[in-house]
Amino acid sequence: MATQFASRHWTRKEYDRLIELGVIKPDERIELIGGQMIVAEPKGSPHSTAVGLTADALRAAFGPGWVIRVQDAIALDDESEPEPDVAVVRGQWRDYRAEHPSRPVLVVEVAETSLAFDRRYKGSLYARAALADYWIVNLQRRVLEVYREPVPAPAACFGWSYARVRTLRENATVSPLAGPDVTIAVADLLP
Repeated sequence: MATQFASRHWTRKEYDRLIELGVIKPDERIELIGGQMIVAEPKGSPHSTAVGLTADALRAAFGPGWVIRVQDAIALDDESEPEPDVAVVRGQWRDYRAEHPSRPVLVVEVAETSLAFDRRYKGSLYARAALADYWIVNLQRRVLEVYREPVPAPAACFGWSYARVRTLRENATVSPLAGPDVTIAVADLLP
């Protein structure tokens, strides 16, 4: 006999209020994904190294006028406030002092144990938000997965997916959609 559980759907406003009240502590790794509070998996040394390397490569590639956010929240919609490993947004740091950015031009997740979740759930969530450029630094296979062209996909978790998916090996290069003249070596993102 299967047991069914009820879950409560949270809004981003409610989630932010829980943080403001101290119910969710600043050091807790919890993200709001599609109205559900998800506990993020622990991060090992290879993951942390890849996050740092990716942030450094993107800072060098984008330069002034861009903010490279590391493991900070983005306000995607009324029910989602994920904390991608790296997000690239236009502007300056002070542009986001009142609220989190909502339209990053590039979101990057570094995945080792979270690979299936990042592909299935976060990929569908980012596609639903019309984020045109989503990358996964896949530490298991030492490749970069590049997701582009969000399209409706009724079977996907959040009803959207990416039409174009490319897997780039360690010796390849990639150009962000928001910086087509920039070339980044995949090897520069890997520990």
